[in-house]
Amino acid sequence: MKIAVASGKGGTGKTTIAVNLALSIKNVQLIDCDVEEPNCNIFLNMRLRKVNSVSIPVPVIDNNRCIHCGRCSKNCQYNAIVTLPDETIVFSELCHGCGLCSIVCPVDAITEENRVIGIIEKGDGEMEFLRGILNISEALSTPIIRKLKEGIKKNKIAILDAPPGAGCPVIETISDVDYCVLVTEPTPFGLYDLKIMVELCRRLNLKFGVIINRYGIGNSSVENFCHKEKIPILMKISNDKRIMELYSRGIAFVDKIPEKRREFIKLFHMIGNETDSGN
Repeated sequence: MKIAVASGKGGTGKTTIAVNLALSIKNVQLIDCDVEEPNCNIFLNMRLRKVNSVSIPVPVIDNNRCIHCGRCSKNCQYNAIVTLPDETIVFSELCHGCGLCSIVCPVDAITEENRVIGIIEKGDGEMEFLRGILNISEALSTPIIRKLKEGIKKNKIAILDAPPGAGCPVIETISDVDYCVLVTEPTPFGLYDLKIMVELCRRLNLKFGVIINRYGIGNSSVENFCHKEKIPILMKISNDKRIMELYSRGIAFVDKIPEKRREFIKLFHMIGNETDSGN
């Protein structure tokens, strides 16, 4: 089973939920797909080792052969190639590695070379942990997320901590999961971003439910929306001072508050029932 934990905005407690859920169940992999700012290991404190570099193919122009016809630049959707009267220039940071430019070149003036954009790290403990790290100044995170997901084992439960927002990195993370847990908070901003994620999950035909974090700080608008849309509320986590203190020390709260671990085990069974129900 693959379970993604996602949120329409940062700061709702998405990583906290992913880590505590993973620590509460057995035979699990935790995969940190927030490759621009991976922080699951703050709570795990595992010794990590590099297992892979991730690269994309970028074009190299042979300007001696190039006839500067402009086909490559006209066909590049990402504006990564500019054709001048006597030179064709590649902006490799904009390249998405699709290879179309080399296909349309009429004189075979374009070859490709791999450019490393990040790495995959692994931690081994009672739980298997994978995370990706996007190199500084790189903009394209989806190839790293794709590579991370290749490490998912069919005989394990995979918990994927998705990036914040609703853009391409999130879509890459959640597109083929069995269930998506949407983490929100009971505020106007929380509701606005939750609606975006609900629409995304529906467009991707994903089963999903909601966790309301910091329950009690705002109003009932998130609950009312979920009831109206018939969205299951999987859990409400109160604005508990104990949880905040543990979080500030980098400690997963299920390790110190036993009743919370039982709640996450119950959450996992609820997700299992949801995926088995076929609804």
